[in-house]
Amino acid sequence: MTETTHHRICPLCEACCGLEIKTRGNQVISIRGHDADVFSAGYICPKGVALKDLHEDPDRLRKPLIKRDGVFVEATWDEAYAEIERRLLPILAAHGRNAAGVVVGNPSAHKIGLLTYFGKLARALGTKNVFSASTLDQMPKQLASGLMFGHWLSVALPDIARTDYLLVLGANPLASNGSMWTVPDFKGKAKALQARGGKLVVIDPRRTETAAMADAHHFIRPGADVFLLAAMVHTLFAEKLVSLGTVSEWVVGVDAVQQAVAPFTPEAVATRCGISADTIRSLARTLASTPRAAVYGRIGTCTQQYGTLASWLIDVLNTLTGHLDVPGGMLFAKSAAFGQNTAGNPANKPGVGKGVSTGRHHARVSGAPEVYGELPMTCLSEEIETPGEGQIKALFTVATNPVLSSPDGPRLAKALDTLEFMVSMDIYLNETTRHADVILPGVSPLEDLHYDVAFPQLSWRNHARYSPPVFERAPDQPEEWQTMLKLAAIVQGKGAAVDANALDDAQFAEDAQRLFGQHADAVIAATARYKGPQRSLDMALRAGPYGDQFGLKTDGLNLAKVMASNHAGGIDLGELQPRIPEMLRTPSGKVELAPPSLLQDLQRAAQDVRGLAPDLVIIGRRDVRTNNSWMHNLPILAKGPFRCTALVHPQDAARLGLQDGAMASLHNGPRSVRAQVHISDEMMPGVVSLPHGWGHDLPGAQLQVAAERPGANLNALLDDQLRDPLSGNAVLGGVAITMTAAI
Repeated sequence: MTETTHHRICPLCEACCGLEIKTRGNQVISIRGHDADVFSAGYICPKGVALKDLHEDPDRLRKPLIKRDGVFVEATWDEAYAEIERRLLPILAAHGRNAAGVVVGNPSAHKIGLLTYFGKLARALGTKNVFSASTLDQMPKQLASGLMFGHWLSVALPDIARTDYLLVLGANPLASNGSMWTVPDFKGKAKALQARGGKLVVIDPRRTETAAMADAHHFIRPGADVFLLAAMVHTLFAEKLVSLGTVSEWVVGVDAVQQAVAPFTPEAVATRCGISADTIRSLARTLASTPRAAVYGRIGTCTQQYGTLASWLIDVLNTLTGHLDVPGGMLFAKSAAFGQNTAGNPANKPGVGKGVSTGRHHARVSGAPEVYGELPMTCLSEEIETPGEGQIKALFTVATNPVLSSPDGPRLAKALDTLEFMVSMDIYLNETTRHADVILPGVSPLEDLHYDVAFPQLSWRNHARYSPPVFERAPDQPEEWQTMLKLAAIVQGKGAAVDANALDDAQFAEDAQRLFGQHADAVIAATARYKGPQRSLDMALRAGPYGDQFGLKTDGLNLAKVMASNHAGGIDLGELQPRIPEMLRTPSGKVELAPPSLLQDLQRAAQDVRGLAPDLVIIGRRDVRTNNSWMHNLPILAKGPFRCTALVHPQDAARLGLQDGAMASLHNGPRSVRAQVHISDEMMPGVVSLPHGWGHDLPGAQLQVAAERPGANLNALLDDQLRDPLSGNAVLGGVAITMTAAI
């Protein structure tokens, strides 16, 4: 049988590495990094190799499931759609559109069909009850970036290939290869930084893999990032180190920031941070005096009660030290398609746009504001439980497992059992989908085309890459975008028998008319060879900053050219370049350094700065092999040492009577879990670390490999009422706990 080589973008994390996959018939025989890939240059981590296990996993769903008398049975797609129509429409008719909720998880960010068509389902439902994994880890960064620069995905990125000083807070890019920063082979790039004489400095409550290779590592009390960052900003003003550099004429709000950080002297914050005042000043001085420098923060800076403030102050530091929008500092990607900061900007008004807003509606029970069209995931349980108009009675979940990934999963599991109807679109019968009445299986990543929509807007280098499917789908398996359109049609009362392709044609024509007006017919004709997300992608590429403008620029991009570059590793579009003011979309056309809502919330931090830190707090962690719950079911990733352990500093272990390898009970009020102890001096005293996404011991889930070593669910310890008030993001770190040896 002939051996075939395929080139593929890995969909399993934000690094988006290029893979070379060899197949024989319908079998994967090898997976390695694609040396010619213009973005990742042959780099691969263990997750990429695990695509074979994922594709072949016997637990992966291949047929729709319908729950009959409490038991899931296989069904045809027509039967599944008919069941959804039969049971959902009466609920909407009786209780209104807000009686439905919809939840989407992070795997959808790697699936163009889900990412670009999920919104069609949400709009068809017409509900305010939209939730996503964004409020579990990244919404603070998106909100801060949106308020400062005008769009939710206008995120400033370290120019790692040219910087000489990289300060990393609450992030472990050696394990993640970037988060909200797509940077495959971070380790190689960091070593190159050090080889040219640069410095890598890490601030983290744990000596992570990144901290271990850094030139310096400083422990910090979890949740204290806002105090450290504000004190560094204070130092810049106090020592007259502020210099805006090339963006000086495009920044407003400097004086307001200076006034706002007045209470945060290094001495005032030192005890709360666990970092000396001298060290704080030294960090600020080094940042200001290094011509090419950058500050980057991620999960740890977002998943805390001051997540938006910490995310904002990172960019304030970069701006005030002259490192914003310069090579070697912080730059903005220029994506080939779907980049809102490359479109809709009048030539005579550079940088002017509508900006971002929040609070267009609020959660019914808690009153939490909408952010980026979503409500906080931590509001989901109470919105299901609480009677009254707008109570969620029917729920759609798409590629998500919030019973494990969001705070107080046990409460959410109980709430899901009270729903009148639940539909899940997922590849697994997991801890969340076990509550569903209908499960619609997604396709294997190897059976789907791939183009990253969001990550080129967060990438260390500009590029355009496309992957065709490696294998054909089963004859009866619809494409995921078709499933989204079918579900949208059902909730709109158009019936389950509607033709998804015809719906797509009509909606694309509407989009073309809205975007191109009198030229819509020409755009439709130019893209007629494609359907679904391919057609939208071709339109976005052709109209984008590198595009052929529908034939007006013969050397410009279109989908055919990007597809043709697959074996060559895609199309390299060059290093990041300065983009201010053209990429701004704020109403003022300036970088808004002092958004009023952030200045107001900083007063809350000022009142808290002298408070006492708890004796013992918990933080999460993610391993390169286990950064999402469903990866625990893949043998190649699950093998090796048990990773769901509670890391405890030797001093704390001695104080609490804990033994290495023994079990301990962790408590947060009425919530508790049991976890295996691993004593390690990589932890800061007073801080315990337990990884995210475990707890595979719940009845009804079908994850055989994961169930062999289920681990402890960190999120079962956490309070779903704790959130960053600005972004709605869950507080996952710095939570006070008690810990005792298990009896």
